[in-house]
Amino acid sequence: MVMSGSYSTRALSLPVSVMVLAALCLGCANVEVTQYHDRGALATAAPIATAVGEGVFAEGGNAFDVAVAVGFTLAVVHPQAGNIGGGGFAVVRDGSSGAIEALDFREKAPSAAHETMYQDSTGQVIEGLSTVGALASGVPGTVAGLYELWSRHGSLAWEELVGVAASLADTGFVVDDYLARSLNDYKLELTEFEPTARQFFPDGRQWQAGDRLIQSDLAKTLYSIAAGGKDGFYTGTVAEYIEQTMASFGGVITAEDLLAYEVIWRDPIHFRFDSLDIYSMPPPSSGGVHLGQILKLLEPYDFSRFTANSPGYIHLFCEASRLAFADRSEHLADPDFHDVPVARLLDGDYIALRRALISPEHASSSGEVGPGLTASPESDQTTHYSVCDRDGNMVAVTYTLNASYGSKLVVEGAGFLLNNEMDDFSVKPGVPNLYGLVGAAANRIEPNKRMLSSMSPTLVMCHDRPMLVLGAPGGGKIITVVAQAILNFTRFKMSPLETVRQPRVHHQWLPDVLYLEQGQFSIDVKQTLIRYGHTIEERDPYSDLQLLHIETDGLMTGASDPRGRGTVGGY
Repeated sequence: MVMSGSYSTRALSLPVSVMVLAALCLGCANVEVTQYHDRGALATAAPIATAVGEGVFAEGGNAFDVAVAVGFTLAVVHPQAGNIGGGGFAVVRDGSSGAIEALDFREKAPSAAHETMYQDSTGQVIEGLSTVGALASGVPGTVAGLYELWSRHGSLAWEELVGVAASLADTGFVVDDYLARSLNDYKLELTEFEPTARQFFPDGRQWQAGDRLIQSDLAKTLYSIAAGGKDGFYTGTVAEYIEQTMASFGGVITAEDLLAYEVIWRDPIHFRFDSLDIYSMPPPSSGGVHLGQILKLLEPYDFSRFTANSPGYIHLFCEASRLAFADRSEHLADPDFHDVPVARLLDGDYIALRRALISPEHASSSGEVGPGLTASPESDQTTHYSVCDRDGNMVAVTYTLNASYGSKLVVEGAGFLLNNEMDDFSVKPGVPNLYGLVGAAANRIEPNKRMLSSMSPTLVMCHDRPMLVLGAPGGGKIITVVAQAILNFTRFKMSPLETVRQPRVHHQWLPDVLYLEQGQFSIDVKQTLIRYGHTIEERDPYSDLQLLHIETDGLMTGASDPRGRGTVGGY
């Protein structure tokens, strides 16, 4: 069923309206006060989305209802990464049964995709073809994923949960300084395609904090989804708009591709670290496997000798990351197309063999360290949100358009940005993608295949009790951000706020560089790391970690990364 333009959802309930109004007035000011919640808590990348989630809790919704409402709201108020034109993953716990599952709503390659589609006649990769425009987009999965979460676990009416976002798009919302700067920074890219320019720069002027962003076409699409469920997106008028946009701008997604899209429930990656049970995303995400490898490689080391900023710890962390990312380059891909050796990569004996390659005082060379098994014959502008409730329901959702604002192409008439996830395939084996990550033939482009990801939505249990819900954006850096967060909280005994504030380090095997957040590490630390043999490169602050902690008495608190504008809320 597809809604006509005359359809309007019912007015926002009082709790949701009041909380959204508060967010619009208060903006993104981070107040350093630890607040505890007994019914439910959430951490998101946008204050308005957090306010919407609080309103859903106030109306009696559970963590899954909140996750659905937040997902659609972010598509309106956080267009850099919030989306209905992308895809992602969720790791969830059903509080009533204790079951933990992973939901794969990753984008898929269109049926017309082929291995050399981004190469010229000489086999050279054509710059920009896999990152900008219609051809860069995989078949979107977000709407199907959120609908599946609601179908299996939701308690409130679907129309109400999606209707909040539709109303925000329809009537508009006040743009804060964070979004105004982001839109202005990307003005050149967002005015390359006429439909995108009309949506985000209708009169060509720069955005100012306090302006109102109205997205009428997006509102119509969301009203269609509110009334028709996932069919309101994958069939009917919206599907026709997608197919027409593909025809106009050189893409290959068809109505048949949209109709054939399905989500997949998978068994999560599960491993023990110290006394904790950690659950994260399995392939086609590399996140869970390599989060497990990094933590298991470091598990035997005595952390009492280190601080979180000490060169000895940074060195060990980056050596473990180097080994994990070397394996990522060769072995990870869509498990429906490639036999991913998950059990072998996380096997204790294999981890011990790899650990033996780490010297406590000398950096190894990525040119000499390769994948550890014989091969079988995502911009920084992802977003993550975490939700939990008093019934033990836990939801960690990471979804994305890939680069900031995805392919930069808005679907004509439907008002949403398309992803550029096709770049997460190995467009040519050995050629780095947007994030500098190198892939092999296992992740080559094939029709209907899901591209490799680094997204790592993660749940942590302690003695069968919910403890942490966390995740982050950041392309390949997602894995190291989440790993550091778990180590900061558990090994270095940091509070949630200290955990998300902690300076970050990253190594991804190739390029052979140890990245440090600029201005966060002393000259002594940097000089010691150089003496170890590391090549140091400082970079701007990155990622946007969203973390919740459930206390032993059931009270919930959390922290949103100060590098972004996000907030924690609850009820």
